[in-house]
Amino acid sequence: MSSTPIPAQFNDGRRRFIDRLTRRVVMACGLAILLVMLLLFVWLIWVVVPLFVSPSVSGSQTIALAQTRPAIAMGMDDAQQWGWRIDERGEAHFIPLAGQSSSAPLTLVGSSTVAAVSADNRSVLLNSAAGMLLVEPDFHGSEPRWKFPLGDRPLAAPALRTAPLSLAHPDPQKWLVAQANPERITVQQFQTSQPPLSFSVDSRGVKQLLLTPDGKLLFALSGETLRVWRITPDGLSLRDSHTLTPSPQAMILLSSGSSLLIADEKGIAQWFDIATGTGPRLRQIRYFAGSSASARLFSEAHRRVFATLGEGGELTLFASKQQGPIFSHRLAPGIQNAVFAPRGDGLLIERQNGWEHIKLTNPWPDISWKSLWQKVWYEHYPAPDYVWQSTSANDDYQGKFSLVPVVVGTLKAAALAMLFATPLALAAAMYTAWFMAPGLRRWVKPAIEMMGALPSVVIGLIAGLWLAPQLADRLLGVLLLPLALAGVLLLCGWTSQRLPPVWRRRLCAEGREIWLLLPLLLLTTISCLWLLPQVEQLLFGERLAERLGDYQQRNLLIAGVAMGFALVPLIFTLAEDAIFSVPASLGQGSLALGATPWQTLTRVVLPGASAGIFAALMIGFGRALGETMIVLMATGNTPVTDGGLLEGVRSLAANVAIEMPEAAAGSGHYRILFLSALVLLIFTLIVNTLAELIRQRLRRRYGQLEGQG
Repeated sequence: MSSTPIPAQFNDGRRRFIDRLTRRVVMACGLAILLVMLLLFVWLIWVVVPLFVSPSVSGSQTIALAQTRPAIAMGMDDAQQWGWRIDERGEAHFIPLAGQSSSAPLTLVGSSTVAAVSADNRSVLLNSAAGMLLVEPDFHGSEPRWKFPLGDRPLAAPALRTAPLSLAHPDPQKWLVAQANPERITVQQFQTSQPPLSFSVDSRGVKQLLLTPDGKLLFALSGETLRVWRITPDGLSLRDSHTLTPSPQAMILLSSGSSLLIADEKGIAQWFDIATGTGPRLRQIRYFAGSSASARLFSEAHRRVFATLGEGGELTLFASKQQGPIFSHRLAPGIQNAVFAPRGDGLLIERQNGWEHIKLTNPWPDISWKSLWQKVWYEHYPAPDYVWQSTSANDDYQGKFSLVPVVVGTLKAAALAMLFATPLALAAAMYTAWFMAPGLRRWVKPAIEMMGALPSVVIGLIAGLWLAPQLADRLLGVLLLPLALAGVLLLCGWTSQRLPPVWRRRLCAEGREIWLLLPLLLLTTISCLWLLPQVEQLLFGERLAERLGDYQQRNLLIAGVAMGFALVPLIFTLAEDAIFSVPASLGQGSLALGATPWQTLTRVVLPGASAGIFAALMIGFGRALGETMIVLMATGNTPVTDGGLLEGVRSLAANVAIEMPEAAAGSGHYRILFLSALVLLIFTLIVNTLAELIRQRLRRRYGQLEGQG
């Protein structure tokens, strides 16, 4: 009888079919994952790219005008279907911008008219020999019409027909009018169904007046002197005065009235209030690069965007957060007047022979790559700074979108979490895989791995509601606890080396030292977290958090501890598996040559497992970068660049989670949040790529040791 074993009978054709099918399914799944990642990356880029598209001009249309007299006020409706103009003789016209027939003119007041327009370009004050008349274009009906909020008769108010005028519309039923004669400035307040109020102050030689939209400040330009008057119910009070050098040529207010633009021979300068010890004071901030004072200057109604028009038709757009022009375009010369559309998406230009209506694409003028990553000097801030301060979903308000605070917050939280988790996880992995008794390891390892099943929202909830107040009461003990635990461990190691061999074998053999270490570590923890705060209260009368004064209960330390707790099971599991997978023959050979267990671990086992340990650390770091709920619930969600261990932070992931529900789809805020997600994705890909390169290098370096095993 033959001793050769009888081979198993297999259906080779069926086995090959299953192998091919499995290989193709695995390949298809892998390619599908790569495709999903690629599509995600492309989609994020598709949403973000429009933020950085340059403004453009399109759809120019020429409209003939039957009137030859220059306009003193003009504008458009929101839909850019109708334009309106009032000429110097007080005749008002509605002119269709789509080619229909224009409406009949309406004579509002007599000749020799001067006009003042409110900041939103919706209220016009006409000043003539008959008096002052307030008029508003109304586009809510099927046909445009003129409204007279204070009546269709001129107001019985003293007026100089050539005096400087300014108009403010603080609320729907209130208007403020400032006018100057050679000796005085007079401010009048008009309200529907109420008699007007008036107050004045002496001021000579005023050439230009500007009222802020809220009606609280008045800027008066007299020669080279700029005065800022505060408007109160008791009258005008001089807040501050400035002598301007070189001599100013013109000034306008940007939207909201927080920034004042003054044109002189150097260019166009931006001024705004800065807080001082005596209250807010107007300060010159900067000159806009590439600006020219010789050009016509006008601004948008709802955004901090302004434009200059040169004599040769050079159109240049500027935004308050940009250093220089954001767009330049040459138009035909001979421009007499120009005005933006209410939403900034159009431009109406008047020449002697008619109008030119231009479509303008400039959705996000304040957003640029530099403003996202460099310091910007925002209105009312004492200096340039990195600021994330989103406002509403409406882009008309100037938001502050610096990504630096949230990127710094992400890195700080992840670094602190890794600093907390790495020593604990690696020390536990080394002890469990190399020193712990096998029977105990079978219980400890699954128990630690079960910690990873805790949802991050539960950890964040516990950290925010329980850990934060507990840590505030025991802050000194928490800060000293790592040092105390390390000291106890070192002391135990030093003591064990000096014990008699008999005692050492009895106490430290086969992993029994853990039953001595656990009570000592527990006693040290109780002393730091319970006894030390009691001693501190007796000695100082208050806790460390109270002595700090500005201590925030939810801070970076809370986030680091909570995130570190969440990272420990992940890093421990991967690192312990890497150490345990090192061939046992390597360790046994080292011990046989006379090395101690610790020398064998550090010089033989850990180098062999270094690739796996490094992969564990990088996976943990990636988890920390993308952590959302713990950072969201355990910190103060404060997007600040500076700040220490006891101050709040905000991460990229938490920032997206907080603000995405409030962001209007397609808005600048919405797209910047997608940019935050793209930055986080790119950063994670870079970290993982570098980690994989280093891991492969470590594997090649120590592959010989593994091969010998």
